[in-house]
Amino acid sequence: MKDNATPHELLLTDYEPISVFKLAEHHPHKAKFRTIDMHAHPEFAPTTEEIKVWADRLEQNNIERVVIHTYAFGDQFEQIYDQFKAVSDRFEMWCGLNLDNFGKPDFLETALADLERCVRKGAKGVGELGDKGFGEAYSLMRKYGKAVPTAHIDDPVFDPILDRIGELGLPVCIHIGDPIWMYEPMDNHNDGLMNAFAWRIEPEEGLMGLYELTGTLERAMEKHRDVRFIACHFMNIAHDYGYLSALMDKHPNLYLDNSARIVETCVTPRATKAFYEKYQDRIFFGTDNGPSQDMFDLQWRCLETEDEHFYHYDPNFYTSENSRYHWPLQGIGLSDEVLRKIYHDNAVKFMGY
Repeated sequence: MKDNATPHELLLTDYEPISVFKLAEHHPHKAKFRTIDMHAHPEFAPTTEEIKVWADRLEQNNIERVVIHTYAFGDQFEQIYDQFKAVSDRFEMWCGLNLDNFGKPDFLETALADLERCVRKGAKGVGELGDKGFGEAYSLMRKYGKAVPTAHIDDPVFDPILDRIGELGLPVCIHIGDPIWMYEPMDNHNDGLMNAFAWRIEPEEGLMGLYELTGTLERAMEKHRDVRFIACHFMNIAHDYGYLSALMDKHPNLYLDNSARIVETCVTPRATKAFYEKYQDRIFFGTDNGPSQDMFDLQWRCLETEDEHFYHYDPNFYTSENSRYHWPLQGIGLSDEVLRKIYHDNAVKFMGY
């Protein structure tokens, strides 16, 4: 990029502003209180040595436990379980559902059998399920590398499975849709464009929109009131706290985690802080990112401080389609009382640790 480029010449992928504001800065390098990370994945540390590094970093950041959403079942779940547990009991394993035989006569039998097998091995929950528009297909997407249409979580085909999950007392972590910017036109009016373009949801026939998808979860929660659902990533509705609040008020079996939505939520610090305060007993801390110190530092700064107008550029985030720029961030500045609950106490009460 040449010096003194005009706005007509500067590419969005090259835009990396530096704040000129002379404001107080705070850079905590560990959580203020003991913490439980309720959302991570095994691919963040595929080797035993990387798992050991992760375990050490958890201690350095005051994190006593991390939930690993494996998506897995059967032999794969047991392999992941053994690999992580051999390093540290800090890692807790949650299993996926076996959807391989979806649409076949033995689907329910095999899905329930593998669920029971995972529980016997030590699975403490089910997750992460996920629906970005064509149904609960995360495990199949990971297996086959493509979207495989199934059914949405409110479909009767899942009722016996959710019934059994409720009987077992297991929580379910579910990913609904994606942030609203991914559904908006990729044009000059999309204020999340520089992130949304790489994660865009292309319109397709039969693809549900974000609010339609939240409806599927709502219907499932109504049918299965004894199942505790964690809608991860603030249910991807952090742009509409009024709507999300209405769902929280209506469904006492609905919980949230804040994983991978720090950037999306600390752009509106006052509204976000008010939401945290109102639902402080039903929100969990999570990361859902590779366990680098830079990633952890961003969590602590955004949640604990009131720093204003700062930027965070992830060196691993840039792609040919995407800029590292998102927007200026603001510290939410949660109180100690709320932090203790979000970081630790809610998870302890929820899981019975």
